[in-house]
Amino acid sequence: MLSRHAHHTLTTLHGRQDLTDLQQLYAAFPQMPLVSISNAQRAPIPNANFAATIHHGLPLDLFKLNQAPRGEYLSFLGRISPEKGVDRAIEIARAANLPLKIAAKIDHVDRDYFRDHIAPQLDPPHVDFIGEIDETIKAALLGESLALLFPIDWPEPFGLAMIEAMACGTPVIAFDRGAAREVVDDGVTGQVVSTVDEAISAVPQVLALDRANVRRQFEKRFSASRMAADYLKVYRALLRSANRPSPHRLVPASA
Repeated sequence: MLSRHAHHTLTTLHGRQDLTDLQQLYAAFPQMPLVSISNAQRAPIPNANFAATIHHGLPLDLFKLNQAPRGEYLSFLGRISPEKGVDRAIEIARAANLPLKIAAKIDHVDRDYFRDHIAPQLDPPHVDFIGEIDETIKAALLGESLALLFPIDWPEPFGLAMIEAMACGTPVIAFDRGAAREVVDDGVTGQVVSTVDEAISAVPQVLALDRANVRRQFEKRFSASRMAADYLKVYRALLRSANRPSPHRLVPASA
């Protein structure tokens, strides 16, 4: 349970915020300072007490640039669920005449969806389901990929897979939901699209992007050190505010 002194604690929001219970929570604690991981995440709760938006960051040595990937395939990284759009990824890859490697976990609630809607479309090696993977395999999958498909159909608060791909120099084709436009720089690190047809049309241009430049943009915008520096700025601002004398505080008369 949160105390009425919650305004002394900085809280970072990681999930979706369009749930009624959450809106009631922030209304009950209007002084609690919050950090959003994207501006898009704030949309359902515009009156909450946001101190800053701080995009995620990754250590620069976690993934390495692969400027000349050997894999002639597109990739999908995430969860198997309707809102993640893996069915769209399959459609895009097939239309682009490129293989698709799907690295994703299947939560219990989505097993029926996978069995009924995704499994029948699998056709290795053209559409290959790898399953859940560790960080080493992830680095190889993304680094060898021509592009990451991120065809979401929900207000994703950030989308860590996008910057993981960029860290490898791999561009991203993302659907215009959630924070996609805050993460992907059109014509630099990928393309933000609104439909499957737009995604299919974008494939040649995205594959032609300079992968070294994709990596440079990642380093500029999404490093862990940049993220840490942003948090330090917020903490310092909160400390200054907490130490500032209240205008209603009585000041002792001088002797």
